[in-house]
Parts: sequence; structure tokens; C-alpha cells
Amino acid sequence: MEPFRYQAPQSLTEAIELLAGDGDPRPRALAGGTDLLVQLRAGSVSAGLLVDVKRIPDLTGVVLDGDGLRLGAAVSAAEIGEHRQLADSYPGLADAVGVIGSAQVQGRASVGGNLCNASPAADSVPALIALGAQCLIAGPSGSRTVPVESFVSGPGETALARGEILVELRLPRPPPRSADAYLRFTPRTEMDIAVVGAAVNLTLDSDGVCRAARVALGAVAPTAMAAPAAAQALVGTRIDEEALARAAAAASAACAPIDDKRGTAVFRRKLAGVLIRRAATTAAARAAQRG
Repeated sequence: MEPFRYQAPQSLTEAIELLAGDGDPRPRALAGGTDLLVQLRAGSVSAGLLVDVKRIPDLTGVVLDGDGLRLGAAVSAAEIGEHRQLADSYPGLADAVGVIGSAQVQGRASVGGNLCNASPAADSVPALIALGAQCLIAGPSGSRTVPVESFVSGPGETALARGEILVELRLPRPPPRSADAYLRFTPRTEMDIAVVGAAVNLTLDSDGVCRAARVALGAVAPTAMAAPAAAQALVGTRIDEEALARAAAAASAACAPIDDKRGTAVFRRKLAGVLIRRAATTAAARAAQRG
């Protein structure tokens, strides 16, 4: 590992100044470090300066109120899993966070870091896309907000410019009779990377008819992606077998996967449909219980 400097600012302003500074050509934000430190050791990335953001209040808060959820980018996965009200309101996000690494990894890893790592197979990203999450970004020029599906631009690439930092994720308050779910397939039962990840968020009316839906997929394209045709296949239905079959077919058709050692492109397309069907069934059952 190449030598680097380490700074632990306690304010957002100071962090932005460090990340934007002209003194180092390779500054990187450090949250949990569960991806970044491994990459530094492997030599796949470099950094002259690590800016530890876990001491910044703006990045470590969890606010759940009538408007929805404001989740600090450096909040650990473990804290999310232990937050009962958050897990009850956003069960699909809890599903996703609960399968990130091990218990030890979850004690350090954050959803913001999982997003900024920009892996196509990141578990939290499809769940966030399905929930319609927005990313609050701060930098030298001020603040801006982008949809989570636009935040990752490619493997290892994000919308962050020099000096910018992901501050928090903003999730809208779920409407009545709404719920979400996330499922993934891995070759091993745990501590593995998703071959396919699938998230569904839907809203039912009082008669059990789906009135709104969002569907997202991970590990089937260069970035996690929304699948609007699969979502539309669910709207106006009671999430019956015919609707599930249409959604599964649309999800498979939306994929642009690769062949690698964990699965072929053909396998991933088929699996995407299977997981969307199952995630939609789970989300619908959860939503019905919220009547």
C-alpha cells in the first residue's frame, strides 16, 4: 500500500475544503473503509489523502419524520439494522443492508459508502432506486440533489465532482398500504457478491389493486437500474400470476448482463425475472398487512 495522509474533519465545510484542496491530487472520502481499504491494499485505487467523514454530524444522522427519511451517508449498516422504526417503514432497505458482508463489516460499512463504491452488484442501490431515494451532494459550489439512479455513472464512477461529498440520502415517506422488498442470489449463503439483486416497491389500494410500483435491478448492467416496464406490468393488477409473469419477462428483457465466473448472461436474465417475481410477491404481502 502506498503511503497516504489521514484527516478526520468534524464539519462538512472542513471536509469539502480537504477534498477540494489543491495540495493533493488524490483525496478520497473514507466512511467505513470496507471497500476502499481493500482496494488500496490491492493497488486497484490510489489516494494521497484519506478524509474520514464519520465524525461529521451532517453525515451521521438518522431523521425519520412525517416527510420521510434523511439518512446520513456515513451511518453504519448495523445502525440501520438496529433501528426498528426505520426497518418497519422501509423493510426492503433493511433487507438489502442486512446482507452486506458480515456482522463485523456491517459495523463499519455504510449505505452511502456502498453507493459511492459504485459497484454494479451493490446490494443497497436497487433498494434505494425502488424507494425513489434522492442524493444530497455538497461541494465548493454549494448543494445539489440527484436521483440515486443517476448518482452512479459506471463501475467505480459517480456523479461526484472534485471536492463534492455525498451528505445524505432522502427517502419519501411511504404512502399507506405501501411496502418494499429486496432479494438477491449469491453462490454462497453469505459474504458474497450478488449475481443478481432485485427490489420492488409498491402501493396497494383498499381493494388490493396495485396503484404504483417501482422496480430495480442490480448486477445485470454496468450500473444498478430501474426497470419501468416491469413496474408498469404490476400497476392496475392484484399482483396475480399473470401480472407477475409479465413483470418477470419485462425484468429479464431490461437486463444487459455479462458472463463472468459467477454466472452467465443467460442465467442472469432468467434469474432477474425469478427474483422480481418473488420480491413483488413479498412486497405485496407486506403492503397488504399495512391496511
